Amino acid sequence: MSFYRIKDLPESDRPREKLLKLGAENLTDAEIIAILLRTGIKGKNVIDLAREILIHFKGIEGLSEASINELSHFKGLGKTKAITLKAAIEVGRRAGKTKEKRKIDSPEAVATLLDHLKYEKVEIFGTVTLNIKGELINIHNITKGGANFSHISPKEVFHPAIKDLAVAVIFFHNHPSGEPAPSKEDIYITEKLTKAAKLLDIEVLDHIIIGRESFFSFKENNLL
Repeated sequence: MSFYRIKDLPESDRPREKLLKLGAENLTDAEIIAILLRTGIKGKNVIDLAREILIHFKGIEGLSEASINELSHFKGLGKTKAITLKAAIEVGRRAGKTKEKRKIDSPEAVATLLDHLKYEKVEIFGTVTLNIKGELINIHNITKGGANFSHISPKEVFHPAIKDLAVAVIFFHNHPSGEPAPSKEDIYITEKLTKAAKLLDIEVLDHIIIGRESFFSFKENNLL
């Protein structure tokens, strides 16, 4: 069986070279995972394998919660790679304890936080909850797979924010088509939920739509 290694990729697509040139903070979640995995599997390069892992485990957060057994049974991982991933995640967890909470102060910061959504094949709508300092509290997926979420209940959307004692939220969803431009339904639901948020004394800071190559900010485009 032949394996696809990072060095088998075109140089412009190699995450190690990108890390050296641009810094680790400018790599996507998939590229970081690919560096840890080192090799893909027959018929699938390491970047594609990393993307599938992120989709299966619902991003870095889900990956961090998976057990060694769950990871090692994913096709293309095995026990050795599963252990490598768990060790790397633990390093990040311990390092995070020594730092301040992550501040979300721009649409770019939100898009980076939700980078894994660009690989989803179904639409996911959710909220990012923030404290009074603009720091991340949590990420909540509210709906998944619906073709139209215009009838979503404000109660369903804001329940997690109330539970988090959040003072502000950022709505988000992805467009599996890859094009981030908002639809009429996207604009409608944003207006509807923003009105509901005012009654709860929760500030809506933005609504970010994640596309394949870019994102759309309601705030930056004067739609909020």
